[in-house]
Amino acid sequence: MRIAILGAGNGGTAVAAELSLRGHSVTLIKTSNAMHDQNFNYLLEHGGSVKLIEEGRMTNAKIGHVTRNLSPISESEVVIIYIQTNYHENLIKRIKPYLRDGQILLINPGYLSTAYVLKHCSDIDLTVCEAQSSFVDCRISEPGVIRIGFRNVRNPLGIYPVRRTEESRRKLDLLGFPFTYLPSVIEAALHNPNLIVHTVGGIMSIPRIEKTNGDYCMYHEVFTPSVWRILEALDHEKMDVMERLGCERIPYVEACKYRNTLDDTRDAKEVFFWYAGMPTRAKGPVKVDSRYISEDVPQGLVLLESLGLKYGVKTPVCTSLINMASAALGRDLRLEGRTIERLGEDILDLIMQDKKGLSDEMELELAFA
Repeated sequence: MRIAILGAGNGGTAVAAELSLRGHSVTLIKTSNAMHDQNFNYLLEHGGSVKLIEEGRMTNAKIGHVTRNLSPISESEVVIIYIQTNYHENLIKRIKPYLRDGQILLINPGYLSTAYVLKHCSDIDLTVCEAQSSFVDCRISEPGVIRIGFRNVRNPLGIYPVRRTEESRRKLDLLGFPFTYLPSVIEAALHNPNLIVHTVGGIMSIPRIEKTNGDYCMYHEVFTPSVWRILEALDHEKMDVMERLGCERIPYVEACKYRNTLDDTRDAKEVFFWYAGMPTRAKGPVKVDSRYISEDVPQGLVLLESLGLKYGVKTPVCTSLINMASAALGRDLRLEGRTIERLGEDILDLIMQDKKGLSDEMELELAFA
């Protein structure tokens, strides 16, 4: 299958390499000069060669096409966006001239970027797919070398429009990742784990980050009993909003357990701390103004707060975290965030109507199947 991956960072490079190993025709497209240029230049100079290192084993892969040219998007059956969510809207506007009817646009993660696609590409017959989180947890350790620390055992996806879930499933399953399918893109957007873990963890880590000059691992240190109570309070607000949107109340730890283990008998909170305590967890955040805050607060928490305001659900912890993060960074993160107004209220209503159009039988079949 012809696949274009937009974003040549950690996840984009790893997924491009793995899909190439599985026999797909992959084009990896660098969309900016902001990060990972050294790795990208290495790929250009070495014909797309990548080394994947996992559990001490090394696999050599070769990505067929590596470029900054957006035009290969037009020939692709599946287009995967693998960049920070702050830049989704601008990228969607840039790639619109190359998008074609019948393509699947997979956004990883989504944070409801389906709304931006509908806002700017309503005249193109696309299927939009949103992922909750990256399929592989990995880091570029040196140019051309990716170290894989963890793989989701399940990757929940939401599809818009919902009626195309089954036909999309047949094509997406060919990618070779363990996908499951959700009732809508709304579940995928709000079950992004970074909305809960990165925001609480990043904000509560600020003193340690500054004291250690970034020699710190959030997942190993920050989630003490008191911080965990803050996380649970935020998660409760998120579930309140999701319930108001017609979604099932699923706690963060249960969604985490579903993605991270096939052992359904394990305690969900225990699974999180097992995942957080892995020795393969990378250091970070290494600075206060990192994506843990500058991405997940405006793109995640501001979205949650905005949905709460629209649907009459109180989110005091969410609001407090946004205020604290804005004060720490010295700028109003709401001004750069995902609000209902920025996404488009009429477009959100369209997405909600699409979810409501799903029959009870189909919803039961798809939800965490």
